[in-house]
Amino acid sequence: MPTPKAFRPFAHREYRVLIAALAISIFGSGMWAVAMVYQVIHLGGGPLELSLVAAAGSVGLVAFVLAGGIAADRVPQRLLIIAVEGTNLAVIAAISGLALAGWLQLWHLAVGAFVLGVGAAFFFPAYSAILPRILPAEDLLAANGMEGTMRPILQQAAGPAVAGILVAALSPSHAVTGVAACHLLAFIILNFLGRHALEAPGTDSGKGTDGGPAVERAGTSLLHDLREGVSYTVRTPWLLWTLVWACISVLFLIGPIEVLLPFVVRDQLGGDSRMFGFLLAVMGAGGAAASLATASFALPRRYLTVMMVSWGAGSLPLAAVGFMDSFWMVAAALFIFGATGGAGMVIWGTLLQRRVPPHLLGRVSSLDFFVSLALMPVSMALAGPAAEVVPTWVIFLVAGGVCPVMAVVAVVVARMPADELAHPLDRSSGDREPADSP
Repeated sequence: MPTPKAFRPFAHREYRVLIAALAISIFGSGMWAVAMVYQVIHLGGGPLELSLVAAAGSVGLVAFVLAGGIAADRVPQRLLIIAVEGTNLAVIAAISGLALAGWLQLWHLAVGAFVLGVGAAFFFPAYSAILPRILPAEDLLAANGMEGTMRPILQQAAGPAVAGILVAALSPSHAVTGVAACHLLAFIILNFLGRHALEAPGTDSGKGTDGGPAVERAGTSLLHDLREGVSYTVRTPWLLWTLVWACISVLFLIGPIEVLLPFVVRDQLGGDSRMFGFLLAVMGAGGAAASLATASFALPRRYLTVMMVSWGAGSLPLAAVGFMDSFWMVAAALFIFGATGGAGMVIWGTLLQRRVPPHLLGRVSSLDFFVSLALMPVSMALAGPAAEVVPTWVIFLVAGGVCPVMAVVAVVVARMPADELAHPLDRSSGDREPADSP
């Protein structure tokens, strides 16, 4: 009986090691999200202190994510990933020890959150760049789909649930200790990654990952590396216009969902925090289900068009959220939004790994990460003041309407239908396709 496509990456030992460690690590991250909150409260902190600790993690992530992309293209990705996980372990173990000893202070948590944010900035570009080194091209879609399935389940549901149980039954410090145990296990597992991944990107026996000449990076400056990644992005229409769409969608969508949706729940649906949490869970479930479904099939021949249509059409139901007075209608809108977003993200991650030159993949991945993260706080900061000036339904209507229009603009301006036909990715061979020329 043939292995289902979604599980084909598990046939490769290196992937099994990597995904097992990733699963445990993101489960621990989900636990940390809850443990950190109640640890702040346990120390007498309020909303201001909690905001400062949470903001420290975001600052570390945004400030270092471009450096993380450069490092992923310079440093052996295996060592980078192991180093990040080891640092996470040291930070969480230190916080756990201080908490259990009764010496923990709020500034310890803020510093720890900052270091964890910096670690994430280095981890994710390296993870994205290492996948094409350990998997054949035809298995990358399934690998990205598996990650997209795991994150909502482990980071948004299971991890926080277990941490909540530990906090209620024991104490926040015991929940932090549980997070440390997760990072310890992930660190141990990562050390079983094959030694071949120790080589720096593009140096395998003098050849690049795509079989072409190796790219010599030792003599270049960090600024040169960053300019090279930005220049490639700007000169590659499908990549540039997808990132433009991502910037606009983050700016218009994140604020209404994160800031205004709780008030929709309260004022239109008559619900409370439990209903809000359940709606977010429904959105996450949609993303997980669609990610798994996308991983179970071949990459669409019209992959750019399918991706942009998924994202654009999936935003449309949000335009009606401000008018809805039924919980199930809002839940359906968020499920569709989560599902189309998850499917598009699986395709997007696969495109980066299959079409971006290997020696640029870390930097391009970090640019993608950066443009998404940089506008999140802006969107959330603007949503509240905007709601003071115009009705909430107008904000949701604009957000849900602008994103589909911009998706059409991106498809047309970048000539995506012609581009995807000129660069077919539906081959049955495991060879990497020639990357786009800068």
